[in-house]
Amino acid sequence: MDTQHTESRDNHPSRRGFLALAAAAGTAAALGGLPVFTASAAPLRPTSSPLLSAAAAAKNQLWWQAPGDSNSMIQQGLPVGNGRLGALASNDPSSELLTITDASLWTGGRNDTLQSDGQFPYGRDDFGSLTLLAELTVDIPAHDLGSVDHYRRTLDLAQGLVSASYDLSGATYQRQIFASRPDDVIVLYFSQRGGGTYTGTVSLAGTHGESTTADSARRYASFGASFANGLKYGAAVTAHSSTGKVAVEGTAISFRGCKDLTVVVSGGTDYAPDAAAGFRDPSLAPERLARTKVLNAAGHSASTLLYTHVADFRPVFEQLDIHLGTSSTAQRRLDTWQRVQARYRDNVPDPELEAAYLQFGRYLMISGSRGTLPMGLQGPWLDGNNPDWMGDYHTDINVQMNYWMADRAGLSDCFDAFADYCLAQLSSWTDVTQRLFNSSTNRYRNSSGKVAGWAVAFSTNPYGGSGWWWHPGANAWLCQSLFEHYEFTQDRAYLERIYPLVKGAVEFWEARLVTTTVTDASGVSREVLVDDCDWSPEQGPQDAKGITYAQELVWNLFGNYHTATHVLGRDTSYGATVDGLRQRLYLPVVSPTTGWLEEWMSPDNLGETTHRHLSPLFGLFPGDRIRPDDSTPKDILAGATALLTARGMNSYGWSNAWRSLCWSRLKNPEKAYQLVVNNLKPSAGGSNGTAPNLFDIMDMGGGRGIFQIDANFGTPSAIIEMLVYSRPGHVELLPALPAAWAASGSVSGVGVRGGFVADLRWKNGKVTQVTLKSVGGRNTTVFTGGASRKISLKPGQSVTLGNFD
Repeated sequence: MDTQHTESRDNHPSRRGFLALAAAAGTAAALGGLPVFTASAAPLRPTSSPLLSAAAAAKNQLWWQAPGDSNSMIQQGLPVGNGRLGALASNDPSSELLTITDASLWTGGRNDTLQSDGQFPYGRDDFGSLTLLAELTVDIPAHDLGSVDHYRRTLDLAQGLVSASYDLSGATYQRQIFASRPDDVIVLYFSQRGGGTYTGTVSLAGTHGESTTADSARRYASFGASFANGLKYGAAVTAHSSTGKVAVEGTAISFRGCKDLTVVVSGGTDYAPDAAAGFRDPSLAPERLARTKVLNAAGHSASTLLYTHVADFRPVFEQLDIHLGTSSTAQRRLDTWQRVQARYRDNVPDPELEAAYLQFGRYLMISGSRGTLPMGLQGPWLDGNNPDWMGDYHTDINVQMNYWMADRAGLSDCFDAFADYCLAQLSSWTDVTQRLFNSSTNRYRNSSGKVAGWAVAFSTNPYGGSGWWWHPGANAWLCQSLFEHYEFTQDRAYLERIYPLVKGAVEFWEARLVTTTVTDASGVSREVLVDDCDWSPEQGPQDAKGITYAQELVWNLFGNYHTATHVLGRDTSYGATVDGLRQRLYLPVVSPTTGWLEEWMSPDNLGETTHRHLSPLFGLFPGDRIRPDDSTPKDILAGATALLTARGMNSYGWSNAWRSLCWSRLKNPEKAYQLVVNNLKPSAGGSNGTAPNLFDIMDMGGGRGIFQIDANFGTPSAIIEMLVYSRPGHVELLPALPAAWAASGSVSGVGVRGGFVADLRWKNGKVTQVTLKSVGGRNTTVFTGGASRKISLKPGQSVTLGNFD
């Protein structure tokens, strides 16, 4: 490999780079400290158009030939979001419907009592649920779908824009919908060519029995209310046109004979990420603030609002670009849903569709995780007030999987929402742990009687609340995700911030581990430390000691704590104690009965063979203790492979994504790829697979399919992991490149653990060029094929390598 050049880059993708972009757009980008819905300074408006040309935009556009059914919005509505507000749009010509959600619109509360069976209450009134904020309807009765021609709706991933167009009576009508982060509003802009006009009404309705009022002088409609938990919320809408007549009629806004129409809607709550203040900001008046935001935004033209939005959105999206090959002309002629169906029916690779699925996941993350609460099971996209599992933060895979993609896919700043959430909840989690974890009703209590640090339940909410059972391993898994973000960014200040979380989890496990004696195959006995009575999610006995899931998590946690103490130069004495505990941890063995890596400290399989969870394979992914090299004993690697094989190739979307990531770590490209393809299977009748709008659907039986967003993030993570594997000090290129993508391709902006970003190109399955840029890292080794090269860079520098033959 030859070094072609080394140079300093001022525009390398980094946390500081994202912050600069955010500051330029006039938005609040600091980690935490602000309410979710708050007044902000007027954004800096672009002085020229940031819009892509039609040809450039086409690369990252999805399109459909029919609008979404208002009765099936979760599978057919197109998502927009500004990181706080999320909406699904139907794009029906005669009745545009938006179902709007605010990420903080949660019922319930702290929920810090245990029931007699040891569970936390887990309902919509006690634990709480994410719910809809409002429904916005723009009725245009004369534009009946049956009367229009050449209908087309488009989701522009690169510019954060939903569009629809159609012909009617000699005119071409167009609409654009976007959720602006700088203006903190959702905008709908209706235009036309050929002399057409719009006549109809704009209606804003709450979904919890709220009363909408309107102001004819300032031409807005709004509502405000509060939940039983004291959370205040509100929303407002306004509309204007340069032609025709717009007026308030009752509680709706009417428009007649308008050649153009701009509708602006916003809303939010008085939630604040501050446990000491009861997670409320009493100074906020959400309805009034919503009115202020929509009226301020409506003071600018639709094009100005669009340019401001795109100038904010595009630089974030463009941090990563990917090309997996060229699809056929016939495939390109199909709309997105037809392509999904054809990919499954014909079993022919469609590399551009597969790359678009990755970019769709990135679009969702940009739209749903910027400067607000993290995304739970559905992100901020609902079609009603009863999302399954309350749309909560599940801690045994789901919220973690949501954020695997962020650093890998050039969206490190989107991870902030997850980190901020954990930090904001820490005091509540610590308090409830100290008071309730060793309760006599908790089946997972510490038999030692000691309790320290913090723990969480399987479900958590934004109020420090817990739902379902205690989940001892969750704190270690949350910390694994938090620490991995440091590995990608090498941001020491960030590590300082999360250190209390990591240390608190370590303290919890120091108090929890118990001593037992194990005897190896040769008859030698030794004392080891194991997890107390626990449950391997979500199967098998609920009173097993030393489950593989927990042992791997704690081994990983203690190792990360060791790194943190050395990087930060603190708690070195306690760090040495923890190092000693780590050396005594029991680590799983291979069952002589099944040949699998044991899930329990038993040679027998105590659960379901093809279970959806891969809990005992944490050490393979997202952990990194088990890998196909000389660092892992051959029997452990074989046992992990055998267990993964036994789990099967067909499960829920999120589980397929996890399986794909594990096969990628084992360098089996075709199995990893097949699981990606399995997730692209079109959902029919509620079956597992992809909905028409590309949301992942889970089959809950009886023909009922539900949306769960983690597969939309986990599958892109798997695609990236097939192209670049990394750990601090080690970067492997194309470790699991499938034949379908081998002919030629490229990817740029991939995050690398150790503090780098990689751009690479390949042809005929071999890397032809790679550029490695430092975003904080200094030393690593690049591996591709049989070659390797040690790299030393200063932050901000890059190096390009080629000639790998």
